[in-house]
Amino acid sequence: DGKCVICDSYVRPCTLVRICDECNYGSYQGRCVICGGPGVSDAYYCKECTIQEKDRDGCPKIVNLGSSKTDLFYERKK
Repeated sequence: DGKCVICDSYVRPCTLVRICDECNYGSYQGRCVICGGPGVSDAYYCKECTIQEKDRDGCPKIVNLGSSKTDLFYERKK
C-alpha cells in the first residue's frame, strides 16, 4: 500500500524490497511482508531508510519479526 516496511512511512518510496526464499515459499508466496495478507503491489524502502542503509539489514520479514517480538516482551513487562 506504499508503506515503508521498516519505518511505516508513506513518504518517498525508493528501493525495491528483496525477500529471502524461505519467507517467500509455499503458502507465503505472494503475501504482504507486513500483514501477511494477499500482496497487491511491490514493497519499497523509503528514501531515509535507504540512506541509513536499513535496506541492507537482511530480509525485512525477519527484521520486523525480531523487533515485534522485542516490543511484545517490553509490553508484557509493563
